[in-house]
Amino acid sequence: MRRTAARAGAGPVVDAPVPEPVAAPEQTFAPAPAAAPAPAPAPVAQPLRTEFPFELPRGYVDDAGTVHREGVMRLATARDELIPLRDVRVQENPAYLSVVLLGRVITRLGTLAMVHDGIVENMFASDLAFLQDFYRQVNAEGHTRASVECPHCSEPFEVELGGSRLGES
Repeated sequence: MRRTAARAGAGPVVDAPVPEPVAAPEQTFAPAPAAAPAPAPAPVAQPLRTEFPFELPRGYVDDAGTVHREGVMRLATARDELIPLRDVRVQENPAYLSVVLLGRVITRLGTLAMVHDGIVENMFASDLAFLQDFYRQVNAEGHTRASVECPHCSEPFEVELGGSRLGES
């Protein structure tokens, strides 16, 4: 403590406490927070593929004897699967559904100007079976397959879960 001088007219001198000098707080620098990792680049959206080329095993033979093997099938819509159900031929014979349905979704076959159910109806059975399978692959896009594991050897493999005819799930 120390004595402070009295000011004129302030009265007697009194001992007043003097604050002790305080040390300045030490400054410490924390390391800067680690920069957040850069976000992973967003996956590039693939455009929806709606048409799929194919080649028939035997080929459709037109009235002039020309063989047409290369074609294009588009994705089916709900309408494509519903409209054939109103067709009298399908109502009388449900097996005809695949013929009418394929006639709607095949957009090109060789040099034919137009593809319709009459063309599909006159294809070889092996080509029809190929197109039915191709239709399932194109429209299911792998959703009818499931990855499983063998309970005995733990070997992974895939099984087909889809329906057996066009228009079935």
